[in-house]
Amino acid sequence: MSNISAATDTQDYMFDRKAETMPRTELVALQLARLKQTLALAYSKVPHVRAKFDKAGARPEQLKTLADIARFPFATKADLRDTYPFGLFAVPREQVVRLHASSGTTGKATVVGYTSDDIKLWADLMARCFACAGTRPGDILHNGYGYGLFTGGLGAHYGAERLGCTVVPVSGGMTERQVTLLQDFGAHVLCATPSYALNIAEVAEGMGVDIRKLPVRLGIFGAEPWSDAMRHDLEARLGITAVDLYGLSEIIGPGVACECGVARNGLHAWEDHFLFEAIDPKTLEPVPEGEPGELVITTLTKQALPMVRYRSRDITRLTREPCACGRTHVRIMRVTGRDDDMMIIRGVNVYPSQVEALLVGFPGVAPHYQIVLTREGTLDAMTVEVEMTPGALADDVSRGQKAAEVVRHIKAHIGLTCEVAIKAPGEMPRSQGKAVRVKDLRKKT
Repeated sequence: MSNISAATDTQDYMFDRKAETMPRTELVALQLARLKQTLALAYSKVPHVRAKFDKAGARPEQLKTLADIARFPFATKADLRDTYPFGLFAVPREQVVRLHASSGTTGKATVVGYTSDDIKLWADLMARCFACAGTRPGDILHNGYGYGLFTGGLGAHYGAERLGCTVVPVSGGMTERQVTLLQDFGAHVLCATPSYALNIAEVAEGMGVDIRKLPVRLGIFGAEPWSDAMRHDLEARLGITAVDLYGLSEIIGPGVACECGVARNGLHAWEDHFLFEAIDPKTLEPVPEGEPGELVITTLTKQALPMVRYRSRDITRLTREPCACGRTHVRIMRVTGRDDDMMIIRGVNVYPSQVEALLVGFPGVAPHYQIVLTREGTLDAMTVEVEMTPGALADDVSRGQKAAEVVRHIKAHIGLTCEVAIKAPGEMPRSQGKAVRVKDLRKKT
């Protein structure tokens, strides 16, 4: 662990100080050199990519500056599905030491591969994220991300070990046992999706366990969009500092970016290994720095699966304003939703995270909800199903009054009139991993 600074309790601890504080001119020069290598690798080794470049009239040698990346075509999930399973690999399959894949619930799974060097890089980037968030060598890290083909569990596991942590590889599920392990092992850091962390907090309360009195001090949450309201709720329930972690399996998995524990104002995105753009998802043109747009990512150091201008579908903003922690990499401001998750209900654009922000902390309702989309004739309709808090009045009149309050609250802030169904405590499904926030019944009607 030669590139790790001496462990301290100060907030400016960095896994790789030289890389994380690189001057902008040096960082741009490094990106340009690595981008040229990536384009050459993808063009020479991946027939599907070469065909797309040729069709667009773009060749690797035409890249002279970072801005020239705009000459090259975008990549999407469709490229992965069209070349399933190994058609985008830039190395012989025998050099791929790990395969991960999506669930494939909406079509063919998207398969990603790693060489041994890719695995080492992934561990380094995750260790950098953990240190950035406030994790320290020697911490006990309770890993509630799912293991298996999902990249979350193993990505966090390898990164925590790389940093020098003690890892509890518990994965998701068996929530009462998770609470017991948090008590018995005295974990300092909790990793999970934010929705599952909320489930852990609720189960602990039901067991009579006050997690706020346990040694856990830090929660590193990712794999699904979550609001600042959810952050405050998790911090209050768990007695922790909650930090956002970002990644995509198609790029490398978790480890692309992470909030620092100092400011928690945007995710530090590791520009020495990735090139970031923000585009208008409709025109596909770049948006000015600080303006909302779709995040586009190009890998700069991946071997098995180099990705050029991958459209993440995540809506965010990029900023290079200085951060109090001293890191110089671009920051991804909190992801507000996905372009493909945006719902257009009777002419109103709505993201699930907007609904969540309005429900979390609203008097009398718990942060367990689901959005149900239906079609009424030719019009789409939205119903928000949300639980009442334990101890709230459960008679029909009280439920009706609470539903009307939530309807008015959503209408006032989003401009959409929807239905609200108030459920009894425990009636909404609990997350064991990624939460299913939207149930779309329109195709079935």
